[in-house]
Amino acid sequence: MSSPHALYINGQWVDGDRHITNTNPSDLTDVIGDYAQASVTQVKEAIEAARLGQREWAKTGLEQRYGVLMAIGDELMARKEALGRLLSREEGKPLAEGMGEVARSAQFFHYYAAEVLRQLDERVDSVRPGVEVDTRREPVGVVGVISPWNFPMATAVWKIAPALAFGNAVIFKPANLVPASAWALTEIISRQALPAGTFNLLMGSGGSVGEALITSPAINALTFTGSLDVGRRVAAATAGNLVKCQLEMGSKNALIVAEDADLDLAVEAAFNGAYSGTGQKCTASSRLIVHAAVHDAFVDRLSARLANAKVGPALEEGVQIGPVADERQLESNLNWIERAQAEGATLAFGGERVACASDGYFMAPTLFVDTTNAMAINREEVFGPIACVIKVADMDEAIATLNDTNFGLTAGIITDSLALATRFKADAETGCVMVNLPTAGTDYHVPFGGRKDSSFGPREQGRYAREFYTVVKTCYVKA
Repeated sequence: MSSPHALYINGQWVDGDRHITNTNPSDLTDVIGDYAQASVTQVKEAIEAARLGQREWAKTGLEQRYGVLMAIGDELMARKEALGRLLSREEGKPLAEGMGEVARSAQFFHYYAAEVLRQLDERVDSVRPGVEVDTRREPVGVVGVISPWNFPMATAVWKIAPALAFGNAVIFKPANLVPASAWALTEIISRQALPAGTFNLLMGSGGSVGEALITSPAINALTFTGSLDVGRRVAAATAGNLVKCQLEMGSKNALIVAEDADLDLAVEAAFNGAYSGTGQKCTASSRLIVHAAVHDAFVDRLSARLANAKVGPALEEGVQIGPVADERQLESNLNWIERAQAEGATLAFGGERVACASDGYFMAPTLFVDTTNAMAINREEVFGPIACVIKVADMDEAIATLNDTNFGLTAGIITDSLALATRFKADAETGCVMVNLPTAGTDYHVPFGGRKDSSFGPREQGRYAREFYTVVKTCYVKA
């Protein structure tokens, strides 16, 4: 396809009513391409096409469906370097992380290809003589997929792959900040043996395309990953039409560093959890809850680790922290730094914009100490390379601080004590817990999701995904 990059509706590449320019956050002079923007009318056209395509796709043989998903995964894996470079160029994460995201996307397609062949129904005996009962799962129908900008391929794929595996059609609306990865994924999918309308790409703003999708009574399910405020809007809109809804929203994850922690392990877990991906992860360790006995030593070691971290363009060799996503995110991060200091937090490291050879949205990894859990920076999601240390006296205070939040996605602890680890796993009010591991980093074959304001609806990933992408039918038969 030549520029501008088109929408994909009903098996055809079509132009939108306008276009946007996608720019590299590592180098503002580098234009990645122009991307079409869908109209509200095109949203309706895509949904109508999806309803027709889904009926045909649901009747497709299991081996054909398996082959389609495997082929998509195979091509993603074969092209992970080129696609990872494109992803890093538009989102800003270092190249190794970009390539890793593409590889993980391939793994999702491979996993759900296998799930196609593992769809087994159940037979049970009736309480009535001579009656047989079986339960079967059928596709939910047309699924709207709204994905975020921080994982422009992986988060989209962990929704798209199970939707297709279980016989659904997809309307895919990526974040408008990162259309290139979504378009590249769609180009791969478009060459597979899918009925027209089974997969559709609608690039556009949340205020127009997203709003038209979430308020449509013609879709059957809507899966969304993004902010809490928008998630609440999605929940309200879909509830009005009785559309099945799945939400992954905000977080304020904590990593506890216990008195007996291996500090080298703790520092690496904190660095990887809080600063990889420039801190732009829903699983990032933004709160570091540290026992008083090891507080000073931990802060010194983590500060030294940050001083040695290379900040720079995503594609530059050796870079560990790339740019933030755009100018608005950079301004938000710098404003949070000023706000935290005004509240009484002490800046231990970073806090400033970083100049590099190219003009981009670079900032130093930032660490605050002398913070309390009542401070706004420890209550609200920041979504940047910023972490705050909270000193605690014992495990009771650590657990209480961990749970004192409206969110509950991930939590971690660094400890050599089996007793502390066991207590932490039981008492942490989060959907995922990690022992002696970073809070960021999850597997694709097990459930993912949170509690409180972090998640709503059935879990994502693994076999648990079928709870959202299928409906149950109970069949009674008397011979």
